[in-house]
Amino acid sequence: MTNPLMTRRQWLFGACCLSLGMSSCVSSETIEPVAIDMEAYPRDANEALARLIQGNQRFMADKPHHFHEKSSWRSLLVNAQKPYATVVGCSDSRVPPELIFDVGFGDLFTVRLAGNIIEEDVIGSLQYAVAHLHTHLVIVLGHEGCGAVTATVEEMLNKAEEPKHIESLIKSIKPGLSKLDLKQDRESLLRAAVEANVRWSMKQLLALPEAKRAIQERHVVLLGAVYELNTGQVRFLD
Repeated sequence: MTNPLMTRRQWLFGACCLSLGMSSCVSSETIEPVAIDMEAYPRDANEALARLIQGNQRFMADKPHHFHEKSSWRSLLVNAQKPYATVVGCSDSRVPPELIFDVGFGDLFTVRLAGNIIEEDVIGSLQYAVAHLHTHLVIVLGHEGCGAVTATVEEMLNKAEEPKHIESLIKSIKPGLSKLDLKQDRESLLRAAVEANVRWSMKQLLALPEAKRAIQERHVVLLGAVYELNTGQVRFLD
C-alpha cells in the first residue's frame, strides 16, 4: 500500500523507476519540483475534497495557480498516474473540471457526457478509477444552463422534439425530473432540473451493488455538485 504521507511526486517517481530503470530516474531527480509537487497526497476523500474546494476558490477569485502543467511534471506522468478524485461531468465546453478546480495533468480522472448521464461505459470508467486508480472521491458534477437538461424539460412541457440520438439523452434524464413542479417559472424550473438530474445520476450509481459496498466499506465517497456559470462556484449538494 502507498504511504499516505508520500507526496504524489514521490509516488510517480517510484513508478517511473520501476518502468524505466534506476539510471534514467537518477537524472530526472535533478528536476526541481514546484511547491505543490511536495504536498502530501490526499489521505482520504475529505482531504481530496478540501483541495478541490480550495482550487475552485482560486478560480472564482481569478487567481489560479496553474499547478501541474510544466514539462517537468508531465514527464512524471508518462508511465503512471495517480489522480486523487474522479469527476463525472457534462461535455459542455464551459465546464472543464481541471480549470474550475484549478488543477493540472494527472490530478483528476474525468468522465464527461452530455447531461452527466449514467450509462454502462460510464459505470465501467468509474469502476476502473476506483479499482485500479484507487480514487476515494467521486463527484457527479452538473451545471447551470445544461443543454441536455433543458431539452428534457422542454419535451416534458411539450414544446420541443429533438433528433433521435438527442432523444436517447432525454430518455436517460427524464426519470430523474419526474417530481418537478412544471408550473414554476422557467428559471426556477431549470435550476431545479439541473440539481434533480445530478441527484438522479447519484441514485443510479448508488443502486449498483459494487458502489453500495464501496461506500459502506468507506472506500469511496460520492458527492453531487452544481457549477454556477455566472460565479464560477461549484456548489456541493447536501
